[in-house]
This record gives sequence, structure tokens and C-alpha cells, in this order.
Amino acid sequence: MNNLSKIMAAQDIWSVLLALGLAAVVSFASTPLVKALSVKVGAVDVPKDGRRMHDHPIPRMGGLAIFFGFLVAMLLFVPLNTERQGMLLGAVIIVVLGMLDDKYALPAKPKFLVQVIAALIAVMAGNRIDVLSNPNIFSPDPVWKLGWLAYPVTVLWIVAITNAVNLIDGLDGLACGVSTISSMTMLVIVLVSEVSEVDVAVMMAALAGACIGFLPYNFNPAKIFMGDTGATFLGFVMATVSVNGMFKQYTIISFVVPFLMLGLPIFDVCFAVVRRVSHGQSPMQPDRGHVHHRLIDMGFSQKQAVGVLYVISAILGLSAVVLTAGSAVKAMVFLLAMGAAAAVAWRVFLAGPGHDKPEEPDQAAGAGNSGEKGEDSHG
Repeated sequence: MNNLSKIMAAQDIWSVLLALGLAAVVSFASTPLVKALSVKVGAVDVPKDGRRMHDHPIPRMGGLAIFFGFLVAMLLFVPLNTERQGMLLGAVIIVVLGMLDDKYALPAKPKFLVQVIAALIAVMAGNRIDVLSNPNIFSPDPVWKLGWLAYPVTVLWIVAITNAVNLIDGLDGLACGVSTISSMTMLVIVLVSEVSEVDVAVMMAALAGACIGFLPYNFNPAKIFMGDTGATFLGFVMATVSVNGMFKQYTIISFVVPFLMLGLPIFDVCFAVVRRVSHGQSPMQPDRGHVHHRLIDMGFSQKQAVGVLYVISAILGLSAVVLTAGSAVKAMVFLLAMGAAAAVAWRVFLAGPGHDKPEEPDQAAGAGNSGEKGEDSHG
């Protein structure tokens, strides 16, 4: 915690707080304008299959407001070196791609290609995983030097997280809330870690603030969806910033922390790929087997399902923080304790009498009035 004290003593913490607050205000204020723009250009989600959780058209380009909030805070509080310029240029490409997809529902393969190009721009600007801590604690080499592999490995990481966040964007407020938790986790980790990365902390504060400003419009029942514009942007920024904030540390925890911090979307995308390939489908083939769909099918309401996934994401994030500030043993004990508490809460509060009973017709109709886009064509 000494590093956090130093940051607060140097008043850099005020930059973090101001970036968070400004991004939240800009995002909140611009969302009604983005909503009107979405309707005007026809970027509206019309439910047409069983994966959608809503039953009426809802504007779906709300991620543009999140982008505005983040961009304003970035430009005011973070020096734009070559790495950050590359990240922002890649992010702009991702946002434009998302806007086009929210309006025209683009095919999966061209979108994937553009995502790779955006990731390459960020990587060529210096956002690379050059060295990985060796997870084998018995090895005499504490790190792996990737060499030329740094380029494909980093591109793979950025594109994978970009799509992982997009895949969980299936219920009102889910992807935005999970992204808030993940970015706040990275913010705290950077503040308490041995390597001072104030600019990384400010960027994560700006991202969290932009999400917080958008959430009041996105909670169930949602007034607007963030769509591909927001989901892919959030994934891209978190993945790129994590390259500089997490992987640059040469300790064993730097190998584990990013996977804990983004554990929920990583698990969901891995499970989706395995599930689809095992069924003889393309990994990009959309289906209704994601974790949020499964919770809904188990009888949870949208709010309950989102709450459960928030708790899981928070447990993973807190475990990452404990691992960074303490030790692997403390983090494991904490993770097991939180898992046990979650299991007890599930049994007592969520699996009691009447939980598995079907809803009354009018209640079922009310529960289905909204829900995030369910996934886009590649989800």
C-alpha cells in the first residue's frame, strides 16, 4: 500500500478522480443525444430471434457516449505518447466498425479482419507483450522473452478480449457493468502495485467513469444498448491498456492477474468456442448457450442474472487485487472463501422454494420487455 500512499501524497490521485468524474458526466450527458442519433440513422435493435431478451425496438449505438466520455478525459489528463496514440487510433477504428455493424449488421469475417488491423496499429505503436513472467516457479528463467512472437501474441490477446466483452453483451447492463468492475480492478491494482503507472490508472478511471455515466440508461429495463460500438470498444481498450499496466511487471502475478481481472468474459468466450466446435459449428456461429442465457433458462430474472454475474466478476477482481497486494496464498484463500459465500447465498436466496416455478404470463411478459442485443452476428 506504500505506493498508493505516495500517489495520494503527490496528488496524482486527483487526476484519477477528476478523469473518472469528467468521463461519467460527459457519458451521461451525451447518451440522450446518441440515443436520438441512433434512432435517426436506424441503428435500432429489433428482436427477431430467441437470443434477444427484449420484445420491442431499442436504439443500440450507445457505446458512442462511452467513447466520448473516455476520449475527453484521456485528452485532458493523459499525455499522448506514441503508444497511446496508437491505442486511440485503433479504438477509433473499432468504434467506427461498431457503428457500422450496429446499423448494417456486418458479416463476422470482415469485422474480425478490421479488428486485427486495429490491434496491429496499437501493437506497432509499442503496445506489446514483449516479456511474460514464467508460470513455472521451478524454472531458472523467471521470464519468457517473446521476441518476434510479441506481435502475434499481443494481437491475439487484444482481439480475443475485444470479442470476449462483446460476447457477454447479452443482458441489460451486463457488459457495461462487468467492464466497470474490470476497469476499477485494474485501477486499484495499478495504484497498489510496486510499479507506478499513474497514466494507466487515469485511463482506467476514465473508462470506468464513462461506463458509470452510461449505466443509468442501460440498466434493466434498458432505454438504449451500447451495441458493438460500446462492447468492442471496451474490450479493445481494456486489452490494450492491460498490456502496459499488467504484463510489463516481471513477477509471477503479472501472468495471472489479467486472466482473473477479465475472468468472466474470458471464460465465456472459451466456453463458447469449445461448445460450438464440439457441435461441428463455426466458432463465430451465434447461439444461445452463453452463461447469461443459461441463467435465464434456469429461471432467473434479468436483474438476478446480471447481479449474479456482477458478483462473480467482483470476486475475481478482488482476488486479483489481493494477489497483487498480498500473496498467492492469500488470494487463493480469499477466492475460496468468496466462492463458499457465493454458494451459500445461491442456496439461501436464489434456490429457495418457488425459484424454479414458471412465471405467471403477465410476469413473464414484463420480464421480457428488455434485454441487451443478445449478440451480434459473430456472437
